[in-house]
Amino acid sequence: MSRNIATSLRRRRRNDPMRDFDALPQLLRNWMHHAALAWSPASCRRIWQKARAEGEATDAILARLDRAERITLARDRLTCPANTIET
Repeated sequence: MSRNIATSLRRRRRNDPMRDFDALPQLLRNWMHHAALAWSPASCRRIWQKARAEGEATDAILARLDRAERITLARDRLTCPANTIET
């Protein structure tokens, strides 16, 4: 089977999640490693950059991430109560 490699169309850049993760600041990578949820590097980077642009300190940014995680976990508990899950 031959492939059409002689196209003039631009190739679509594919995301590499590991490269995106490795490009994050060390403190943010540590936070993601210990987070209760599986956060994407893009969403964490967006929160980090927005907080940095607002002039927040690193501890305040990590607290903001913790708060976002708590809110997400609370929302999940409301939509999926523990007593309705079958094992």
